[in-house]
Amino acid sequence: MSDTATISRPTEDRPIKVRRISFDYPADELPRHYMADDLVMSHIVSVLSGLFPEGEDFFVRTVRNYRDRITDPELKAQVAGFIGQEATHGREHRAFNDRLAELGYPTKLVDRFTRARLRMNEKTLPQTWQLAITAALEHYTATLAEALLSDPEARAMFSTDEVRSLLLWHAVEESEHKAVAFDVYQEVCGNARLRGNVMNAVTVGFLTTSVAFAAFSLLRDPASRDLRRLGRSLRRVRSSPWLTKDVRRRIRDYNRPDFHPNDHDATELLAEWRERLFGTEGTLVDHLDGGRRAVAS
Repeated sequence: MSDTATISRPTEDRPIKVRRISFDYPADELPRHYMADDLVMSHIVSVLSGLFPEGEDFFVRTVRNYRDRITDPELKAQVAGFIGQEATHGREHRAFNDRLAELGYPTKLVDRFTRARLRMNEKTLPQTWQLAITAALEHYTATLAEALLSDPEARAMFSTDEVRSLLLWHAVEESEHKAVAFDVYQEVCGNARLRGNVMNAVTVGFLTTSVAFAAFSLLRDPASRDLRRLGRSLRRVRSSPWLTKDVRRRIRDYNRPDFHPNDHDATELLAEWRERLFGTEGTLVDHLDGGRRAVAS
């Protein structure tokens, strides 16, 4: 892999809208195993949600480090949208994580660990490496987000309406801004070898952390003592829509020297889901402008 690669960033207008939105999780509407009563997936999703708030804050800081060096006005506007969207994601996942903690998931421990780990990265790693970490993790989140938006089987696993709504909104916005951190990295650094090496390290760290915390979370759940149920749930993970060959191929694509996130065009998919969620009869229109939590309070 060469140290640098010339990658043309699409010039078309790609506005990134910051939506004021909120979600609520009443006690009688969020069962302990809210992923269609699937034991393992409920713990995996809870751990991932626990990683999000501090992760989103880290993403914002690593991009903001270079905001003053961006000269492209379109990219400047996209960075502002990226920061606004990620800040909202962090806020909403913190609210969800508080509810998950009440159900017994170790989201507060995951949050503290993530904060300490990322703060250590900021103290010890060059800012270009930190930005490369963000670009790599954004590729993961966008790939998984587009799998959720495009695969009915993936959406069916979210049997609790409010959790499904949270993740669909998050997925749309991850896809909308999937190229921003990457484009900032290309503008201020563009070292393809560093980008690939950081991606490989991120993959090991992300998978190790996620699996370790999911196992820890399962060990604390009395339902895991039902070995038949646990075994059935573990077997279902192998056929998960987030572990398909297509998903794995898309993740690997990141290490191509000429890769760009928009190589995987989601224009039509996003248009469909913006209409389904936020159109005239969109299912999340009542969640906008703080609707749900404001009503609940």
